[in-house]
Amino acid sequence: MKFKNPLLVVKDIKNSTKFYKEVLGLNVIIDFGANVTLTGGVCLQTEDTWKDFINNSPILYGNNDAEIYFEEDNFDTFIEKLNTFSTIQYVHQVIEHSWGQRVVRFYDLDNHIIEVGENLKTVCKRFVDSGMTIKEVAKKMDIPEKFISLSIK
Repeated sequence: MKFKNPLLVVKDIKNSTKFYKEVLGLNVIIDFGANVTLTGGVCLQTEDTWKDFINNSPILYGNNDAEIYFEEDNFDTFIEKLNTFSTIQYVHQVIEHSWGQRVVRFYDLDNHIIEVGENLKTVCKRFVDSGMTIKEVAKKMDIPEKFISLSIK
């Protein structure tokens, strides 16, 4: 068994593809018309074809029960870019979790939650650069010291 891709059902595949390109920088790898595979492994499927696959069962958007997660090396730059899109609907603006990672959550055009988090290696480096010891960072982030040591090289 091998996991391949998450698949998101969308109402308008052209607009959704454009959204993922403009907001997250994902590019089309292959376009089958009713299904589009983007870089990073995200797949989009048209609503009408998906309904056929699930025997016309109802499709429920916006349940806030899952998200697709991305990490960004240049988090502040990404946030500046995200703020240029007036149509973004936020779950929440940037927050910092207890382990120190900054994240933002927002909805795509079909109310799927997208989380973009600061790369964990970048968080480690930020803490070490601020004067924390590797041991202190490991305790705060609840991650192995070896991961931190490798992250700051």
